[in-house]
Amino acid sequence: MLTRRLFAQGIAATGLATAASPAFAMIGQDIILPPAPLEGVAIAPEFYPTVLRVKREFEPGSIIVISSQHFLYYIVRPGVAIRYGVAVGKAELVFRGACVVGRKVEWPSWKPTPEMIERNPKAYKKYEDGMPGGPTNPLGARAIYLYQDGRDTAIRIHGTIEPNSIGHSVSNGCLRMVNEHVIDLYDRVALGAPVMVY
Repeated sequence: MLTRRLFAQGIAATGLATAASPAFAMIGQDIILPPAPLEGVAIAPEFYPTVLRVKREFEPGSIIVISSQHFLYYIVRPGVAIRYGVAVGKAELVFRGACVVGRKVEWPSWKPTPEMIERNPKAYKKYEDGMPGGPTNPLGARAIYLYQDGRDTAIRIHGTIEPNSIGHSVSNGCLRMVNEHVIDLYDRVALGAPVMVY
């Protein structure tokens, strides 16, 4: 089973390629990454999508999230991953575990969970009947729904109307991405793909 330590060792053992190195050009020349975030979106450059080397045993098509580092890795093919920056849950709300991509939705609707409403009724009570998808919806342009044992976990990998939150622990448990980045991931990942969140 893939552990966080094994995954971290797999990245550390191979080293992170840089855009200036010939190795990077070789592994990433056929992978088209999304553009830098739009003007006014202030995220650190390390949270832009980056192609890098990982151990070859990581399953192509899978997603691995290292919450403490605010990174999501999509394994493109053996030995190659795209790393994206994410925002994750606040300390007490960080989701961890193995799941699969159970559903994918463009411009998803959103409804806060009962737990969210209970924790912060001032912010969420008014949305208890739901909110249609669109540019002002908190789930942004795309949502990837995570399932365990055939059941929706209520955890999503989704876009955001707060892109400056990327790289921080601020959500109610979901994994936020810049809209351009989640669209890129959405187009790559398949239904049923394994996801591991550490």
